[in-house]
Amino acid sequence: MSGPILSRRGERHGGFRRRRYQPMSEINVTPFVDVMLVLLIVFMVTAPLLTVGVPVDLPQVSARPVTDSGEPLEVSINADGRVYIQETPVDLDALVPRLTAITESDFSARIHVRGDQSVSYGDIMQVMGRLNQAGFGRVALIVERPRDQDG
Repeated sequence: MSGPILSRRGERHGGFRRRRYQPMSEINVTPFVDVMLVLLIVFMVTAPLLTVGVPVDLPQVSARPVTDSGEPLEVSINADGRVYIQETPVDLDALVPRLTAITESDFSARIHVRGDQSVSYGDIMQVMGRLNQAGFGRVALIVERPRDQDG
């Protein structure tokens, strides 16, 4: 009279077999790609903000920009006269030994000196003189272009 009989294991029901749940063997990468794109955007926005950490008010000079490739070491002198290598404060007496260790005695390494415009010329020249006496030949001063020449 009617449909098939249900066995004790429940294998047949109304003429259809029950399927047991089988886990997917594929990984869903869409959420992973979404997270990676968000992280990429965050790093792209924050990377330009991390370039220089020592606040220095650079003097403004009209000159051609330097087009040399590669990343130079930066020695900064802030308004208080403190000397920094990149973002690390250093005593003036320890400046040359630290730079020699960082460059692994490569005296052809490029070094950019950034001096706050309120620091005296003599203080900046004292730093540059020590670098020159140590044998560093590629030392340059960093300045800003005047605002009316930014084009």
